[in-house]
Amino acid sequence: MSETENTNVEFVWGTGRRKTSVARVRIRKANQNGQIVVNEKHYEQYFPVVGCRQLVTAALTVTNTLGKYDIAINVRGGGPHSQAGAVLLGIARALCKIAPGAEDKLRDYGYLTRDSRMKERKKYGKRKARASFQFSKR
Repeated sequence: MSETENTNVEFVWGTGRRKTSVARVRIRKANQNGQIVVNEKHYEQYFPVVGCRQLVTAALTVTNTLGKYDIAINVRGGGPHSQAGAVLLGIARALCKIAPGAEDKLRDYGYLTRDSRMKERKKYGKRKARASFQFSKR
């Protein structure tokens, strides 16, 4: 255990958001092998797409802490990729609290930056946010 690690804390919370998804992440020291549970399912079962699984474990892989922490995640809203992005941000924020030495590495990879892109609202007089109704001259 390194001296930068927070040992007096039982578990740490981190919140991640992406589009309309919100992920609440709870990290604690692993008992045997670190498990990642998303909405009471193993993360490989919850995220069947390989790209989403890689997003979930990206922050742990970069900081070499994969398998060292038990992670429980509640996520809702949005689609699978949006939820995976929210989980990534939540895990990165929680890792910063439990192991402060990891913050520089996570910031270098951009895992602590919230993706602020949202769906643009529909405007009145238009079919969608920007698309107009079909125009006929004659």
